[in-house]
Amino acid sequence: MAIAKNVEVISSSTESIEAAVRDGVAKAAETIQGIQGAWVKGTKAIIRDNKIAEWRVTLKITFIIS
Repeated sequence: MAIAKNVEVISSSTESIEAAVRDGVAKAAETIQGIQGAWVKGTKAIIRDNKIAEWRVTLKITFIIS
């Protein structure tokens, strides 16, 4: 029997939403083993001078603990 756990992570990128997701998962993987998936719960665009300066994503990362 496997048991899964979720953690919530907020990540950002000046490139794109995809880069923010990729960077968030990569950073979480530095300390979490067995990551099975990531759900993008939300996205936010940070605006500066009427332009998108940064993308932020809230991720729910699922990993196996047993």
